[in-house]
Amino acid sequence: MQIISGRFKHQTIKSPNDTLTHPMGSREKMALFNMLTGEITGKNVLDVFAGTGALGLEALSLGAKSVVFIEKSPKIAKILKENIENILKNERNLARVVVSDLKNYKTEEKFDLIFADPPYDSYSEEILKPLEPILSETAILVISIPKTAKTPEFEGLELISRREYAGSAIILYRK
Repeated sequence: MQIISGRFKHQTIKSPNDTLTHPMGSREKMALFNMLTGEITGKNVLDVFAGTGALGLEALSLGAKSVVFIEKSPKIAKILKENIENILKNERNLARVVVSDLKNYKTEEKFDLIFADPPYDSYSEEILKPLEPILSETAILVISIPKTAKTPEFEGLELISRREYAGSAIILYRK
């Protein structure tokens, strides 16, 4: 897996040799970032259920101001930290890794762009609810869920797009 565009293009992203993560495919990732053209530069980003960090690292490659990565597995978070070290090198200050699950993550910080790609085998709308209070006034929320799941509704968010790829649906909302 690699960064597909921007200043870190072609940098390799390490993945674990197990099924704990389900990295977004290149086709889906390219389609997602094409939908976000003009929405990333200078933004504070949150990558929830971060896994290898592929989405947040892509956002940094495209000019995001900073990214907070939330990953609950210490084993996966270790790989994520290695990816940040290897890709960002002297710009590691742009990224912060929090080893926690989303429901226990407490912050006063607001985010302009949030990526949420929860594990499909334990997906429920409820696990995404803690995101609502940390969205900035003009935020975009991007979720990737199983294609068979219904589109979640969030109070105060407008559905922009739902696109389906293989077994997943990528859904964008704007506050």
